[in-house]
Amino acid sequence: MASVFSRIAAGEIPCHKILEDDQYLAFLDVQPLVTGHVLVIPKRETDYIFDIGDDELSGLMVFAKKVATALRKAVPCKRIGIAVIGLEVPHAHVHLVPMQTADDLNFTRPKLKPGQEELAETAALVRSFLV
Repeated sequence: MASVFSRIAAGEIPCHKILEDDQYLAFLDVQPLVTGHVLVIPKRETDYIFDIGDDELSGLMVFAKKVATALRKAVPCKRIGIAVIGLEVPHAHVHLVPMQTADDLNFTRPKLKPGQEELAETAALVRSFLV
């Protein structure tokens, strides 16, 4: 059975898309740690990030860098943190999280519950800074 991220990549489940190409997709987390929390995935489903081939993994990081650059301009923060957890969804992915403090990357704290309109506005703002 396809993961929820594969279904998002296939267009079966809607998302607030930030950037997409033929191999990768970046979209807003619908239960973010902070405003602007983005998930970046390879479209090819692989459960564990370190099972991805070197070229695909380096491509994922270069793609994530493009998104992080725009995200930092769109959401005021000190840094864009990156995390690989991979326990909840069996599809390799990285989290890009705008950070003011290290606690912004604390995945055990309660998640935000933004509405669809807020997510759409955030996605549009981030996309406006893509070069």
